[in-house]
Amino acid sequence: MSINCAAVDRLIDSMSFTQKVGQLNQRLLGWKSVERNAAGRLVASDELKQEIDRWGGLGTLYGLLRADPWSGQHWGNGIRPEERTEAIAVVQQTVLERGAHGIGVLLSEEAPHGHQALGGTVLPTNLGLGATFDPQGVQEAEAAVAAELAASGIHIALVSGLDIARDPRWGRCEECFGEDPLMAARMCEAIVTGMQGEHRSKVGHGGVAVVLKHLAAQGEAVGGRNGQSAVLGPHDLHEIHLPPVAAGVRAGALGFMAAYNDIDSVPCCANPWLLKDYLRDQLGFDGIVMADGLAVDRLEDMAGSIPAAGRAALLAGVDVSLWDEGFTRLEEYADDEQVVAAVDTALRRVLELKAMFGLLPEDGADTAAIAMPSADAIAQATADGREQAKRMAREAITLINDGQSAATLDDIRSVIADAQAGPVIVAGPFADDFGCFLGDYTAPLPADEQSSVYRQLVARLGEDRVLLAAKPSDAPADQWARASTVVFVCGSTSERSYDSEFDDNGAAKAVTEYGATCGEGVDLSDIRLPWSQDDMLGEVAALTTAPIVSVAVCGRAHVLTDVLERSAVTIWAGYAGQYGPQAVADVLVDGADMSGRLPVTLPAYPAAIPVRYNDRQSAAHVYKDAAEPILRGFGYGAGSLAAVTFSEMHADTQSHPGEVLVQVTAHADDHGAAGAVNLFAHVSGGRRIPRLAMLVDSVYMDLNAGERRDIAFHVPCDRLRDVGDGQVQVTCTLDGDSTHTVTATLPGEY
Repeated sequence: MSINCAAVDRLIDSMSFTQKVGQLNQRLLGWKSVERNAAGRLVASDELKQEIDRWGGLGTLYGLLRADPWSGQHWGNGIRPEERTEAIAVVQQTVLERGAHGIGVLLSEEAPHGHQALGGTVLPTNLGLGATFDPQGVQEAEAAVAAELAASGIHIALVSGLDIARDPRWGRCEECFGEDPLMAARMCEAIVTGMQGEHRSKVGHGGVAVVLKHLAAQGEAVGGRNGQSAVLGPHDLHEIHLPPVAAGVRAGALGFMAAYNDIDSVPCCANPWLLKDYLRDQLGFDGIVMADGLAVDRLEDMAGSIPAAGRAALLAGVDVSLWDEGFTRLEEYADDEQVVAAVDTALRRVLELKAMFGLLPEDGADTAAIAMPSADAIAQATADGREQAKRMAREAITLINDGQSAATLDDIRSVIADAQAGPVIVAGPFADDFGCFLGDYTAPLPADEQSSVYRQLVARLGEDRVLLAAKPSDAPADQWARASTVVFVCGSTSERSYDSEFDDNGAAKAVTEYGATCGEGVDLSDIRLPWSQDDMLGEVAALTTAPIVSVAVCGRAHVLTDVLERSAVTIWAGYAGQYGPQAVADVLVDGADMSGRLPVTLPAYPAAIPVRYNDRQSAAHVYKDAAEPILRGFGYGAGSLAAVTFSEMHADTQSHPGEVLVQVTAHADDHGAAGAVNLFAHVSGGRRIPRLAMLVDSVYMDLNAGERRDIAFHVPCDRLRDVGDGQVQVTCTLDGDSTHTVTATLPGEY
């Protein structure tokens, strides 16, 4: 829908200062805005009515459909998929009836990896999606999620993507696409294009507005401590943490969420350079900036009071609050010319966004004519989302160890397929667990949609063939002796229970002994596998001579040194989403290829961190007690591309001004292959200590059996920044073992 600027001007002129401030607030928790009457029907709550009456309308409502332990919403009391239309109608009609200007409310929902609502699609978390190295696949998956949101009457998707996993102690690593800024940038572009369409073409037409989070450098927090200081200079800020922001703006993102952390002492929610000079003036961003939950109120110590915190955030460039009180106190600054002008500026952005969704009254109308959700459209979009979730789960599975002992993955598959062989024992704390695959920010799924690696193998091999041993003592010694294969499912979990304790922003507060070991609020000082899983695997290895396949379900770069040493095969699954167990069984039983690559560096020791592939100095041979601190490097994957051979690699700096063109020929074996081929560069001759390597291009390819194909990498010279006249060595790493190198000299200054 086009924006009628004159109509927006008239609305602004007709509003009182209180009504204007109300349009900037997102204070009310959406699940508290409706309740059930005696007949079980959804009706507007008194809390919703009071909020509308207070402001003469409602700006944005957060999480109407959200369901999880923090909200307390579940299948027994939450809004079911078939009730979404009713819930949306109740809220919008109440806002229109009680509001002063006939303006509908923007509805925002969490969608970090699918819609966090009952019945919503659950994609792999970003760390799992990052392992696909497949931006086009992510775009298609996010388009399906956006279709579900839009069909449900939602306007804004809050989507993680800007954060970079720089320290595995940080519990929110699972929300990152990995440790590399280029891949994160491409994934952010994929999110925006998928959800909003090219040039925002789907906004209001089957798509939603994206608010990318979190701006900025949250992954750089000292010690991996959530929301704390990021101590880094402007060069590293621009090179590591801001490329996804720039990519989001280029793709047309309509929103960004300012993060909790400060950058060199300046809070992101009160950083005019970040939110104005850089985001708007330099990048040309024209959408809304939303504060993270209660982040404005956290400025109280800096500003001196809650009202002053609201003023500081507004003047720094925040347009919309989230749950806080600071923006509600902006009324106290009705005589402050700076605040009055900033409120009008922010209000215009909010109203223009509402206009895109038909939430403003058209000329001559008293109220907006808001289209209500369609149950059929919701069902179709959800079904499409499920198919995308299955595909992305399969792509996320990554082979990081094969043939450590005499048995290879192919050997193990043959044994599993042999019905006369001994039992397959599924062991480990997550052997029969479903929630470990889901990640944080996930709504509960119905029982008939839940599965596990154990249950998937039983379904394919039969109950008589597959045994469950969550603990080594769960299976008798004779079964361990007879076992043909052991599948050890280990890792971590972000699953919260409904009796968990939470901080006021929904982050985990108190974690029980066997509770969440990852996710928001679960920062760890020890990144070894929790619950003594290494010792448990050692017990298993002592009980059997069968080959062990370890499946690592991880939301961070856990230390897997013992796992690799004791396992014939190790599969890294990230948090692969609701179809993660099926994807693992596809690999083990059906022989599915694994195209995934590690999106983070795996450390070999718990204290030799952080270690990243793009550090400037190598950590090798620095620690006298940990000479080789890297277990597996960023981009490692021994799966389907391992059998592809490459030849005839060369670089061209003449044909395409402003870029280096690197070409290589790929040859597939008799089985074909799919996955990403990554190009890394090491740069010398500049004014700074160069990074050990930089990912400068990545091409996802799907080769048929025996196919030969030329691959071209296009590397803009400005990506090789701060070099001047220097020599650029470009190394194409295929699987961590086979390396091709070509050296080129950049022509002239750039």
